[in-house]
Amino acid sequence: MSYTALYRKFRPDIFEDVKGQDHIVTTLRNQIKADRIGHAYLFTGTRGTGKTTIAKLFAKSVNCENPVDGSPCGQCRSCQTIASGASVNVIEIDAASNNGVDNIREIIDEVSYSPVEGKFKVYIIDEVHMLSIGAFNALLKTLEEPPSYVIFILATTEVHKIPITILSRCQRYDFKRITIETIADRLRELMDKEQVQVEEKALRYIAKTADGSMRDALSLLDQCIAFHFGEELTYDKVLDVLGAVDTEVFARLLEMIQAQDVTGCIALLEEVVMQGRELTQFVTDITWYLRNLLLVKTSDSDIEDVIDVSSDNLARLKAEAETMDAEEIMRQIRIFSELSGQIKYATQKRILIEMTLIKLCRPAMETTNDAVVARVKDLEEKIEKGVVQTAPVAIQSTETVTAAAPKPGLPKAIPDDIRQIVGSWHGIVAEASQPLKTHLKNAHLSLGGDNRLLIVVDDGVAYDYLSDEENRKHVETMISNFLQKEAAVQIQNLAPGRHFEENYVDLTKVINMDIEIEDE
Repeated sequence: MSYTALYRKFRPDIFEDVKGQDHIVTTLRNQIKADRIGHAYLFTGTRGTGKTTIAKLFAKSVNCENPVDGSPCGQCRSCQTIASGASVNVIEIDAASNNGVDNIREIIDEVSYSPVEGKFKVYIIDEVHMLSIGAFNALLKTLEEPPSYVIFILATTEVHKIPITILSRCQRYDFKRITIETIADRLRELMDKEQVQVEEKALRYIAKTADGSMRDALSLLDQCIAFHFGEELTYDKVLDVLGAVDTEVFARLLEMIQAQDVTGCIALLEEVVMQGRELTQFVTDITWYLRNLLLVKTSDSDIEDVIDVSSDNLARLKAEAETMDAEEIMRQIRIFSELSGQIKYATQKRILIEMTLIKLCRPAMETTNDAVVARVKDLEEKIEKGVVQTAPVAIQSTETVTAAAPKPGLPKAIPDDIRQIVGSWHGIVAEASQPLKTHLKNAHLSLGGDNRLLIVVDDGVAYDYLSDEENRKHVETMISNFLQKEAAVQIQNLAPGRHFEENYVDLTKVINMDIEIEDE
């Protein structure tokens, strides 16, 4: 016998087994008990919340010979026929593949025939928003005044696509996302029936990942059990199967961002990638983690139920929240939320995340209000520690700029080696590979200490790349191969708001001037 997926095996047979939709179940059962059954219903809500399940239960209940408190008995001939899918009274239609006028006209023709057995003919039209405008128009009259023995149940995840003329003819029921607590309890109940050992923390993570969908939760659980068949399903095993990351990684990452440790952040991301984690899920999870941090930081009362974490994780969140400002957390949430929208369709997901981490570590690269707040906070902390800071030119007065940054004078002599390098710079850069080629192409050339070549960049990403020991040595090797002798370079980052020519000598412009050549 073939295996049956958990979400099919444990599809509710009675209304009591439906979880998380009590407001709908109670209303429908009362209608059945009071014999006040409508002729058209619209079930709307996100995937996996029970729309089709309740539609089938309702169809069984209205045709059941011995209903029990509004639920189908499951024993009579009608219930068993509907459960086996052999009933001619319950017609399921997938509007995604039967969305034309002709398909609806077939339904209209069938409606005129009364049921062979049972009381009602029930038409369940799934994904009804996929019907064409012509099909909706053909359905209108029948939907408004069907025969007394016909019930229409329309199900959709996108109610905004349904014409108002259809909406006005139906009783509308909005299915809510199912809470993490409710999903976890249901999963625990089913695992006890299946005699599968599952760690509570693992169940809660699956329930959270399902995002309010019971069917998604059961499918994820099925996947995890299959991967670790015959073993106890632990939290770590669930993370492995789903490609997710433990929250401890997020705590480490945020510490590195606060310390402005770009290298550490990139190394941690490398760790995550090498473990085979799903990067889109990684971004979603860290955004959720930051949301929890913000709630802990800004809430005066106990919010353990709201953020849904264990007491150990809550204590860690509270300790971490003490070290961060609410404004900084909100800035990080904004940046990761923007990334979440971009990364779904990106081919280079890792590079996007790396750029984001660098942006978070270098607030000076941004000009938004919350980035400015982060920069000011960073300056305040450095001043408290006694580190002297020079105000950027952009925020000084005109007189201060003039006094503090006099135009640099020309050097008395330029070594012949430097002249050769500057004169052939474009050829040297052309031999480099990406991304080194791009960073060098946009760099400025000047004269540094000990008459060494000074490479000045005005991009924080380029500076981080070129100042890396290995990359700097690679540049020196390229130049040494050109000169056929040893060469050394200095890498300098241009401060935000400053202009290169106001602070350095531009060798590309003065190399042809009549300047004394240094004797060798």
